[in-house]
Amino acid sequence: MVDDQGMVRTGFGVLLNAQPDIEVVGEAVNGEEGLRRVAELRPDVVLMDVRMPVMDGLEATRRILGDGTGDSPGDAPKVLMLTTFDLDDYVYEALRAGASGFLLKDASATELADAVRVVAAGDALLSPSITRRLIAEFSRLGGRRSPSRKRLQELTERETEVLTLVARGLSNGEIARELVVAEQTVKTHFGRILMKLGLRDRPQAIVYAYEVGLVRPGD
Repeated sequence: MVDDQGMVRTGFGVLLNAQPDIEVVGEAVNGEEGLRRVAELRPDVVLMDVRMPVMDGLEATRRILGDGTGDSPGDAPKVLMLTTFDLDDYVYEALRAGASGFLLKDASATELADAVRVVAAGDALLSPSITRRLIAEFSRLGGRRSPSRKRLQELTERETEVLTLVARGLSNGEIARELVVAEQTVKTHFGRILMKLGLRDRPQAIVYAYEVGLVRPGD
């Protein structure tokens, strides 16, 4: 847990350590200390506050997931952003940095534990409301930092279709119903999409789809 508020770390620590399948292995008071602790402890999940002194959570997340903390990018921990603030100012940059989702600090014990389990399993904690905010922020910023569309050519027609629906905020189950296929088939397609595009997870896939113009705000 990386948070400059001791009460938050203590409270969350008690709640998480009470879970039979979750163990808090370390704490840090700012992003800079968090980087050292992550490198030392190699956790599966990092709960990362957004606003902290010395180094904020966005920069720490960029460094953890950009540099990697293991032998390969896949060894890097999942990062779950903690915030008490409205997410509009942070959602775009945090997801581009590789965060797997967001959690408000007033979350219940059940919500907190479930969020850790979701991101630990490799899924994204990205609700439809967060997706809408991401799209709105992308629209406001005017589609900056456009990456090359060349990698899109590696996708099959069906994979491109799945990526488009993911970027529109549909869940795997909704995509399965839309395409009249099994949900496991959607998961398989999406896994291949991530591999071919060199992306980490659903949030990064959504950002990528908007940045290359595969979908646009309002579609």
